[in-house]
Amino acid sequence: MPNETPRNKIRSANQKRRQQDKLKSTITFSLIGLVAVIIAVFTLTRPRPVPLSAARMAIDPAYGSETAKVTIVEYSDYGCPSCQAWHNSGTLQKIRDTYGDRVRFVWKDFPIITSASPKAAEAGQCAFDQGKFWEYHDLLYAKSPAIGINDLKAYATQLGLDPTRFNNCLDSGQNSSKVDQSTNEGHQFGFNGAPAFVVNGKRLVGPPSFETLKSIIDPILAAASSN
Repeated sequence: MPNETPRNKIRSANQKRRQQDKLKSTITFSLIGLVAVIIAVFTLTRPRPVPLSAARMAIDPAYGSETAKVTIVEYSDYGCPSCQAWHNSGTLQKIRDTYGDRVRFVWKDFPIITSASPKAAEAGQCAFDQGKFWEYHDLLYAKSPAIGINDLKAYATQLGLDPTRFNNCLDSGQNSSKVDQSTNEGHQFGFNGAPAFVVNGKRLVGPPSFETLKSIIDPILAAASSN
């Protein structure tokens, strides 16, 4: 076979390059199409959140009577070591044992410490929807800092929650608006750390001791009983 002329070599190289470019384009468009299909499937199969009613947005997990003369509100985070330490201190249980329904305790999510905290807060609200908030709340603090998505779902199963309902609630972000609501409230109080508390409108920054809370509660209850 005679040797190719320089012109033929150039033509052959150009043709080969065009074929390679065409192949690259085909592969690129195929990958783009595959990604688009995956995104579409994920979007269609991902649970969609059910908008929360005004009544649900107004409800928070709580202990004690709604007519109690003292209301303690805790703004807290499941990924917060100080919040976990306050929980483990047993201060809340001492309050309940000492005052019973005369003091109302309200939980508000304030997930500002770790990147996993907001989803853990949503999980707590999903447990609340199934009537097991405090059991789930206690388990999260017992297991923290293991509060990844898979952990959150495993804890729900451990407590006997409906796993399909819980997972749909968590995956859809159904309670994200509720978590955002309480987080915004905490910021409006000027809190930039957790835990933080409000007792009958009085701000308390940091975890209070039982004695500190008692010094606030007793005068209020004494004044109420004398009226």
